[in-house]
Amino acid sequence: MENVKVIIWGLGAMGGGMADMILSKKGFEIVGVAGRGAKIGKSMYDFIKTEKGNRPEVLISDPKDIIKPGAADIVLLCTDSFTRTAFDKLKFILEQKLNVITSAEEMSYPAAQEPELAKQLDEIAKANGVSVLGTGINPGHIMDLLVLVMTGCMTDVEHILSKRVNSLSPFGKTVMEEQGIGISVEEFETRKANGTMSGHVGFAESVGMMAEGLGLKVDKFAQDMAPITTDVDRKSPYGFAAKGSCAGVAMTADATLSNGMEIRMEHPQQIEPEQVGVQTGDYVIIKGTPNVNMVNSPEVEGGLGTIAMCVNMIPQVINAEAGLHTMITLPVPRAIMGDVRERINPDKKIVK
Repeated sequence: MENVKVIIWGLGAMGGGMADMILSKKGFEIVGVAGRGAKIGKSMYDFIKTEKGNRPEVLISDPKDIIKPGAADIVLLCTDSFTRTAFDKLKFILEQKLNVITSAEEMSYPAAQEPELAKQLDEIAKANGVSVLGTGINPGHIMDLLVLVMTGCMTDVEHILSKRVNSLSPFGKTVMEEQGIGISVEEFETRKANGTMSGHVGFAESVGMMAEGLGLKVDKFAQDMAPITTDVDRKSPYGFAAKGSCAGVAMTADATLSNGMEIRMEHPQQIEPEQVGVQTGDYVIIKGTPNVNMVNSPEVEGGLGTIAMCVNMIPQVINAEAGLHTMITLPVPRAIMGDVRERINPDKKIVK
């Protein structure tokens, strides 16, 4: 079987990391990188950690020049956080009859906030015989899929607390902007009031996924955010927060499901938390029969986790029935340690 051919759209912190991971695995081939502006025409290897060596050159191109029918088995889209802003790109990829995985947080469960767009994407994917998935470390794994997996050993679930204390340092400029890294508290409150302060993107999606996984519906949902200020200067690879400014966001959400069960989400995230003595970690605390108290500390590193989730789900998406998928409609994620081609159904592989 030929190598699994991949196109990466967006070579920032996440897309670049995915390229590095793919190049370290057997059975993959990066056949194109889509970008914009000054990056077009430059080598992919100028923007990733892996050295070119004797590998074939991969030049960054305009998306329309490389994303074409038969060009690849799958596209990794790493440009957006929101379903609405990613929609046109996803539509374009699907209409070229190519599978796609996106790191856009809202795409992990787009029906939560964009049901009409989710329906359209499902219809477009099915019409073109391909699949689309949104995933990452959170949403996509830690605060939703992992919770559902842990309920699998329970006879009854009464209450869920899903908590993640994490570092934003590995993420790129888009996330720094969404989290308000470096802005004043006053600007944070202004953005929050006028709805332009994103904070963590994905609580509604995580709750929606968990509700569906439990066979329930979401009756009530509300979220809030507060600034995490810093009393020292903090600098990450893609962000800077001066003393007195915002180094992150403390997000919370509360939901009530159709049977009266409650879900609590807590997610304080900031750059360089260790610099001020904050211990990161992931927590799944479920009240029921039996109780579940799962703690993983320090956290699963968010940047690497998102990179790995997108790459490790490639076989599942290629093998899937056509349509829009979520992490609860596909086989569970697991690391690719052998030849990825052995995990691909040959009948689903694009044949040129």
